[in-house]
Amino acid sequence: MISKETLFALSLFPYLGFLWFISRSPQMPRLALYGFYGTLVFVAITIPAGIYAVLHYGKSLADVDWLHGGAELFLTLSNILLVLGFGQAVRQLKMKNEKQKPQQ
Repeated sequence: MISKETLFALSLFPYLGFLWFISRSPQMPRLALYGFYGTLVFVAITIPAGIYAVLHYGKSLADVDWLHGGAELFLTLSNILLVLGFGQAVRQLKMKNEKQKPQQ
């Protein structure tokens, strides 16, 4: 049986591939792209925070509020960037479509 840690580590490879492909797409909003990269930062912060929680407190990360909240802050910031980036793209597309409509 594969461990959850191994499965987690292996799941990073498809995500890195996803980031590689979307970073080359001219249609991908830059701000949203930063949000997707921010999710990777969240993972990079969460792993050492989880290790510290176990070594220093003898508890899981979810049980050490200040560490868990600090790590989750990065996920929240990433989600905000995603929403702002895609929201901006939708507004720009609407403006472009309105300009292309024939005048009646």
